[in-house]
Amino acid sequence: MRMEENRKKKSTKGVGRKPKSDPAVHRYVVRLNSEENGRFNIQFQKSGLKEHSKFIKAMLFGHEIKVVKIDKATMDYYIRLTNFYHQFQGIGNNYNQTVKAVKTNFGEKRAYALLRNLEKATIDLVVLSKRIIMLTHEFEEAYLIKRKREEG
Repeated sequence: MRMEENRKKKSTKGVGRKPKSDPAVHRYVVRLNSEENGRFNIQFQKSGLKEHSKFIKAMLFGHEIKVVKIDKATMDYYIRLTNFYHQFQGIGNNYNQTVKAVKTNFGEKRAYALLRNLEKATIDLVVLSKRIIMLTHEFEEAYLIKRKREEG
């Protein structure tokens, strides 16, 4: 009998969820054909929401839905551009260290010759960086701005 008394005591304690003040109990059913379902799924994926019910409520009541589009080509270009930037930073650091080492470790004539070679390489890097900037502007104008116009 003691076991039964323990069970009754445990069940009377406040275990479980707190009841909601206004639970969502009203349910509606909507049927979609294949085309409509495809459009629905595309919009749902664009919304970034995890639950269909929250997405539908947001659509019905006009809540703002944030759409995040990840463009693989743009992301790839951005990553490559970032890598170039980090490489240029590294080259800049090495450049300063190289100039100091040449001045302290070599004679005047040898240092002058080495610095001329370094200057030629620097000019090549400047030309390359200008080309990268030009390609970036072309990419933005031809691809990103064009996309914004199509979406807008």
